[in-house]
Amino acid sequence: MEELSDLQLIEEVRNGKRRAFTELMRRYQQRIYWAARRIVGTHEDADDIAQEAFVKAYTALGDFRGESSFYTWLYRIAINLSLNAIRKRQLVNYLRENDTIGRFFPSTEDPSRQVEFKETQSRLQEAIARLPEKQRAVFVMRYYDEMSYEEISEVMKTSVGGLKANYFHALRKVREYMTDEIPSGTSGHQRK
Repeated sequence: MEELSDLQLIEEVRNGKRRAFTELMRRYQQRIYWAARRIVGTHEDADDIAQEAFVKAYTALGDFRGESSFYTWLYRIAINLSLNAIRKRQLVNYLRENDTIGRFFPSTEDPSRQVEFKETQSRLQEAIARLPEKQRAVFVMRYYDEMSYEEISEVMKTSVGGLKANYFHALRKVREYMTDEIPSGTSGHQRK
């Protein structure tokens, strides 16, 4: 029996054959689990995120346009869920290690600055959401999941050179959005 492609399975799910989604889960469960696990760190959280990613994918399958592979789309869902699950302090520390974007995040040691942090974190998510789909995927995989360009190339089935260009443009757009959105007087307010 010939194995169906992801797109064929998606079409079967759309036509009411729910068992086809079970096959998609079988194909990607481990990869999605480990993508989440690398971010959240614990088995329990990664397992919950993987399950939630598949539930979200199933309920949003009607919106899947096939502009990226099913795995890339599912991966993006799992990564976004993983990022939302990270405690605030872990996120602040991680972002501070990155010279490009981290400088925009205020210290949360001071309770009065926690509101500012939440607003900045929200702006970062807005900046990422505004990116074109391919740039967003490359940015999330490279910045948050710290995947190599070669690994991303395998996931997205595209050239390393194209990925580097996408990441560069995504990083520039995020930086510009963050700079434009930061109130005057906050460190890091620069315009190129």
